[in-house]
Amino acid sequence: MLKKITQTSLLILLFLFSALLKAEPVGYEIISPAQATHDPDKIEVIEFFWYGCPHCYDFEPLLNKWKETLPKNVEFIRQPAAFSETWTKHAKAYYTAEALGVVDKVHADFFDAVQNKKEELETEDQLAKFFVAHGVKEADFHEAYNSFPVDAKLRQAPAMAARYGITGVPAIIINGKYKTNGKVAGSHEKMIEIMNQLIQQESGKK
Repeated sequence: MLKKITQTSLLILLFLFSALLKAEPVGYEIISPAQATHDPDKIEVIEFFWYGCPHCYDFEPLLNKWKETLPKNVEFIRQPAAFSETWTKHAKAYYTAEALGVVDKVHADFFDAVQNKKEELETEDQLAKFFVAHGVKEADFHEAYNSFPVDAKLRQAPAMAARYGITGVPAIIINGKYKTNGKVAGSHEKMIEIMNQLIQQESGKK
């Protein structure tokens, strides 16, 4: 009788252990297969965003505050999503700013212009005026906007989203292995918590 009870207990424990192994992680999804990162010596964090997304705009202040506390072993990368014609035009604006080295100068203002001022910033002329207003020479803007590096990154943008299974924004990828967003995490604040948790976890493996 005792032997039978012991065997039953073991079976229950094995079942519970198996269930725990199969349990879905809380607040994030596992990317399978894991994707290679830009620098294997760094913990890579990618933010997929769109300037026309109100959730991205709401997430931005939290993300900026989080960036101020990043350890040296973390590399943060912004990745504009390009799911439609308008998204693609905004992505090109971001890549142009990146090519000109003025992302920090224009990123927040571009969000504000689209979200609050409801400005149309899609055509080359509209974007030229915006960049000139932020201290960029018009000739430099047009050169960067029509450059091969900007065009190449723009062509790669849809593939980047597909690579990580991105269907909405804002979305965060941690070290090519994990994905979180507001829906999965529960809130933007929870996203930050999950990001920190996974960064700490990945840092322990290096």
